[in-house]
Amino acid sequence: MARFDRLTVYNTVLADGMVPLFYHADIEVAQQVVAALARGGSRVVEFTNRGDYAIEVFSALTRYCNANHSEMIVGVGSVEDAATAALYAAHGANFIVGPTFNAEVARFCNRRKLGYMPGCGTLNDIATAEEYGAEIVKAFPGSAVGGPGFVKDVLGPRPWTRIMPTGGVTPEEDNLRTWFNAGVACVGMGSRLIRKEWIANGDYQKIEELTASTLALIKQIRTA
Repeated sequence: MARFDRLTVYNTVLADGMVPLFYHADIEVAQQVVAALARGGSRVVEFTNRGDYAIEVFSALTRYCNANHSEMIVGVGSVEDAATAALYAAHGANFIVGPTFNAEVARFCNRRKLGYMPGCGTLNDIATAEEYGAEIVKAFPGSAVGGPGFVKDVLGPRPWTRIMPTGGVTPEEDNLRTWFNAGVACVGMGSRLIRKEWIANGDYQKIEELTASTLALIKQIRTA
């Protein structure tokens, strides 16, 4: 059962401006990554549904966060059907992210008051997702659907739309400034933030430091 209601989830995502996302098959490594993100100031993390037995890692991760990082809002990504959404919700998912929009997932999340951030690649996708109650839509893959220009063009006639690009977002200032100046509500960031070589070397401090500097940079860009 979700520990955080969807209003809290959405408000936290919008306030932080970034949703870190990752997958790892090793439970202890996943815990170390989330601990580093928490120390860096992130209050949200998306664990992607990839690989065999991902649900077992996720279940252990939510228990770990509940006990050690109670402020961390843990959600699940790469969800494309309602059965998978329900499985992860039963193991403590606080929000659901998908690479595509799925009406049954949207209905499930609405019934359970869970945040749902579906992947959208066209204006029609966005409009449909919003009809089903999506407060934040995921522009995915962000660079391939048109990048910051796509965001700006969508917000022209639809200024109420909240867009979170994932894919093509990096922690460099020029990249982040271009996205936020185009009008994104927040960004999703995976391997450019949580780098494979750092995980392989057990260098979680670098993840912590980059998380802190990226969140600070986003805050600076937004208030400029």
